[in-house]
Amino acid sequence: MDRSSVVKTITGALSEIMQREYSDVTEETRLFEDLHLDSTSVLTLLMALEDQTGIEVDPESLQMENFQTIGTLADYIEGNLDVSV
Repeated sequence: MDRSSVVKTITGALSEIMQREYSDVTEETRLFEDLHLDSTSVLTLLMALEDQTGIEVDPESLQMENFQTIGTLADYIEGNLDVSV
């Protein structure tokens, strides 16, 4: 899965979870400040991304920095695509 696909997967999952289209987001879009995610929506997003990408999220490896922007979340996903927990 290339970077563009990862970002599209995140954007699609966000649209599904938040029930609105996010056609104008970029990798710099902030998850909490710009898209108004909360802790519940982040958990739902992570579950959706696990299903769609096949990654397994290790809660102990998560850092707040992973959720600053769509780009930092994409970095986390890319770093875990080939890692099994």
